[in-house]
Amino acid sequence: MKLETIDYQAPDSAVKFVQSLRDTGFGVLANHPIDKALVEKIYTEWQTFFNSEEKHDFLFKPETQDGFFPAEVSETAKGHTVKDIKEYYHVYPWGRIPESLKENILAYYQLANELAEELLQWIEEHSPADVAVNYSIALPKMIEGSHKTLLRILHYPGMTGDEEVGAIRAAAHEDINLITLLPAANEPGLQVKGQDGEWIDVPCDFGSLIINIGDMLQEASGGYFPSTTHRVINPVGTDMSKPRVSLPLFLHPNPEVVLSSRYTADSYLMERLRELGVI
Repeated sequence: MKLETIDYQAPDSAVKFVQSLRDTGFGVLANHPIDKALVEKIYTEWQTFFNSEEKHDFLFKPETQDGFFPAEVSETAKGHTVKDIKEYYHVYPWGRIPESLKENILAYYQLANELAEELLQWIEEHSPADVAVNYSIALPKMIEGSHKTLLRILHYPGMTGDEEVGAIRAAAHEDINLITLLPAANEPGLQVKGQDGEWIDVPCDFGSLIINIGDMLQEASGGYFPSTTHRVINPVGTDMSKPRVSLPLFLHPNPEVVLSSRYTADSYLMERLRELGVI
C-alpha cells in the first residue's frame, strides 16, 4: 500500500481524499490553502523557543493542560512502558502563549481550523447514508467554536545515542480526536500501519498536509473510518542529530457532542486521558 498525495484544487479531490481516509485512515493534500511560509516561520520560531530556558516559564498547568510539557513528563503511548523522546507545547487560543510567538501561531490555528471544517464537510458528504445517519449533528458543527481543539507544537530533540532502550520519538498510537491536521514536518519519520501490518512512510514533502482519522470519528462513524496506528521513528546515520518540529492540530468536538450511544465527546476524552495517565 502507498499513500498518494491528492491535489486539494483538483475537481475530484474530495472523493479521492475521503476514499484515502477510508482505506488507510490517512490522507495527504498538496496545493492547500495553508501558507507554507507561515509554517516555516513557526518551525523556526518555536525551535528557538525550545532551545531556550524561557520554555520553563510556561510550564503546563495540570488543570488546564496548556503550556510547556518537558521531556520528563512526556506521554507514554497506550500499551507502552517507555516514554516518547519529545517535549511539546500546548496552544489553545485561551491559554498562555509567549507574546513574541502569538501572532503566527494563532494565525495558523485559525487557518487550520477553517480548513478542518471544510474537510469534515467532505467526509460528511461522502459518507454512505447508513454511516452518515449515525452523526448526531453535522461533522463541521461538532468542532464549531470548540475550546477543546488543541494545537501541539512538538519538538523531537536531536538524538545523542544515550536514549533509553526501546524509546522512540513517538511510539505507535492512535489519536483520540475527530481528525488531526499536520503540515509535513521539517524531517521525515512519520509512518502509518497498513491493514497488512506493514509500516508505510507518510510522504513528507514540505508544503503538503497530512490528515488522519482519530478515535472519535471512528466511534461516530461506527468504525467505517478507521483510526489508524501511526508512529514517529528515530532518525539514523547523519540525520540522528537533527531536531524535528511538528505541528499537529487535534480537532476536538465540543464536550456535549454525542459521538455514539456509548459516549459524548467529553466522556470519551476523559476516559482516554485517564488511560494515558495525564489526569
